[in-house]
Amino acid sequence: MSRLEKRNLRNGLLFCAPWIFGFLALQIYPIFYSFYLSTTDYSGFGKAVSIGMANFKELVSDPMVRQSAYNTLYYTAFAVPVGIVVAIGLALAMNQKVKEVSVYRAILYLPSILPAFALVYVWLLFTNPAYGLLSRIFLALHLPQIDWIGDRHFTKPSVVILAQYGAGNAALIFLASLRSIPRDLYESAEIDGAGVFRRFFTITIPMITPIILYNIIWGLSAGLQAFTQAYLMASGGYGLVGPSNSLMFYVVYIYKTAFQYSRMGYAAALALFLFLGSVLLAVGVFKWGRSWVHYESE
Repeated sequence: MSRLEKRNLRNGLLFCAPWIFGFLALQIYPIFYSFYLSTTDYSGFGKAVSIGMANFKELVSDPMVRQSAYNTLYYTAFAVPVGIVVAIGLALAMNQKVKEVSVYRAILYLPSILPAFALVYVWLLFTNPAYGLLSRIFLALHLPQIDWIGDRHFTKPSVVILAQYGAGNAALIFLASLRSIPRDLYESAEIDGAGVFRRFFTITIPMITPIILYNIIWGLSAGLQAFTQAYLMASGGYGLVGPSNSLMFYVVYIYKTAFQYSRMGYAAALALFLFLGSVLLAVGVFKWGRSWVHYESE
């Protein structure tokens, strides 16, 4: 290695040093420390006592783990595909050539930058069975009233619907992808007689598949870590878990185990299980994506 290459290497490492330190201290170290805590009976105070793999054995037989995992997977399985469809719809709407399109883009993007607690508060007012606007609309249409927060059959769909307020971020990414599609592809398809739907499914969708894959990965990560909406919606008298534990999401269970039951060791085992599950799911999605994602370089 020449002196110039050594100097460039040194400068590069110095330039990246803050990121390397943050990566090691805030991501790698917590993972290993969490693995250590998962083998102890640590309450958060005093000295951690080693108990081997007892936390993992308890995790396998814990019915609340199955309940919270089911709630989380239910939410993820519906919120992610619905969110992608909504985001693509918003992107197509924002891509129209109309005079006031910038105003419409701001209106469509606005809900995604609002704090989660504000959205939950608005949703609770909107769906209140006594005086909410949605309940009044149902009443005017002679439809049955739905208790979106108090009925266990509607609590998770309620969180899925609420999650769509954040589709604006994904919509902007899809909009940039739509703008990058060569126009001559559409012009050639029109000459061949392809209609709107055929152009959409044979040109638009294949060209934005890398962005769809990205949003699936991002959505799965966010869905498996869902906490805020469920926590806030269930905080109205159901012990933070909703009726019949219907809003006991996996991360909510980790939170309750760590900070309400003072079982940091068991919470670390739960977190480690979530981490491994997320990694396996991400690897599976990437392998699945090879069969349908289209890259321009291929």
